[in-house]
Amino acid sequence: MNILLVEDDKELRSSLTEFLKAEGYNVCGANGQREAYSYISEMNFDCILLDISLGDGNGFSICAHIRGMSDVPIVFLTASGDEASTVAGLELGADDYITKPFRPRELAARIKSVIRRKRTDRQELSLGNIRIDTAKGAVFKAGEEIFLSALEYRLLLLFASNKGVLFSRDKLIDELWTVGGEFVNDNTLTVYIKRLREKIEDDPQNPLLIKTVRGLGYKAEEQ
Repeated sequence: MNILLVEDDKELRSSLTEFLKAEGYNVCGANGQREAYSYISEMNFDCILLDISLGDGNGFSICAHIRGMSDVPIVFLTASGDEASTVAGLELGADDYITKPFRPRELAARIKSVIRRKRTDRQELSLGNIRIDTAKGAVFKAGEEIFLSALEYRLLLLFASNKGVLFSRDKLIDELWTVGGEFVNDNTLTVYIKRLREKIEDDPQNPLLIKTVRGLGYKAEEQ
């Protein structure tokens, strides 16, 4: 997952970048508002960490800019005891805040929490020309509703919520078993992947939405 860290303290930005990379994230570090806007215009992020006080602007402006076009999770990095700034950030649409100084592990936990919460709150997901209305449990291909079994639907949700993430077969089996409550083994997983592709892919023999990574598993790719 991609994280944008907007922090003008060079040492803090560097140490947090190294820590988050070790946690498995791709991190872009911006030292101010101008550089942050450049990254935002070029990339999609799964979470944005915003310092409030910046040399060439402030985190509030960046937050308002982002909220005008995206619901990506935003976590403010705030100075100790600055309650007014915290409230202002939340009113602008930030999802959480963490007070400096903080422990890196606590920040990592906050990031995971806001990403998970945002995914749960979203009522619509997409994958290529597939649209998923999670509030209604409905799936549409090029505007036409298609019908999936419960496990096919759960499988599609996993891929649509985690584009670009590689799922091993064992991980998929664990996810389906945990949520579906039905017995899923390696053979039945193959059947479900095949059936799902037949319903969502234009050419199931040459899938573009759910790709096989030979010897490793599967991942979804946005077209």
